Amino acid sequence: MKIAVITPVKHLPGVPEMIEKKGEVFYLEEGNKTEVRDLLLYNNIDTIICNPNQQTYKIDSWLLDGTNITLINTCSTGMNHIDVDYCRNAGIKIYSLTNDYKLINELPSTAELAFGLMLSLLRQIPESIKHVTDFKWDYTKFVGRQVKDLNIGIIGYGRLGKMMAKYCDAFGANVYVYDPYEVSEPDYIDVDIKEMFEICDVISLHVHVTPETKYMINERLLGISQNKPYIINTSRGEIVYEKHIVHALETGIISGYGTDVIENEFDNLAESPIIHAMNKGENIIITPHTGGMTIEGQTKAYKWAIDKL
Repeated sequence: MKIAVITPVKHLPGVPEMIEKKGEVFYLEEGNKTEVRDLLLYNNIDTIICNPNQQTYKIDSWLLDGTNITLINTCSTGMNHIDVDYCRNAGIKIYSLTNDYKLINELPSTAELAFGLMLSLLRQIPESIKHVTDFKWDYTKFVGRQVKDLNIGIIGYGRLGKMMAKYCDAFGANVYVYDPYEVSEPDYIDVDIKEMFEICDVISLHVHVTPETKYMINERLLGISQNKPYIINTSRGEIVYEKHIVHALETGIISGYGTDVIENEFDNLAESPIIHAMNKGENIIITPHTGGMTIEGQTKAYKWAIDKL
């Protein structure tokens, strides 16, 4: 087996050693798309180990045509960084963590980040830090919201949605859940999505990208908001219509947007309307897809993924 590792792994204890026991390994942890294609072609690589978080391109026909790739092993539950249809038609297997419930139920890192993004928006933490770095000390600019007694909506009551709900509940929030396939009762209050936008102060997204969920957060839903909610997104950028998010911020329909993902993170970041809006001063916090990026979480996930080879 000839393995191309196209995502950073050398910082994870024991992970490179595990990979090297599986075959001949070629590391290109921060290569661009052209460099990765050259690596695959010139070394007769048959297996790719990847992860979407550091990847700024899509694994597609341009990258794979003419190579010997038969297997892509992604250390992730999502697969929007891979052209799944092309791989299926080309006979290329894809291993992911999507259905590895024993593992992923032990990985709370993304839910923890969602909670952190929420706190950062509610308490204006980034702006407060910038204020002090400018040698200022005026708290009146940063009077925030407390989690206790807020109405917090969870869209998607799967693994991460359940974790986020528990964190919010532990802080004394009123937790509302929307999931057409999963009932939260008796733990929390199940509502339809329209009602959630009418009553909630914070709405956190925890769903996979499907034809049903793509652009589900749009101007229609945002427009019925009553409490100027904060929106948290640690799912995928395509879950929201980003230009509608920006417009809702500019017009005061919502109070803030905290996200770990943007729609074009595998393309040209300079074209992102969310990044542009943040740079213009809108109340947006963006982290570079760091949700699952903890030493503990990554090490467990990569070791599990490598065991499949």
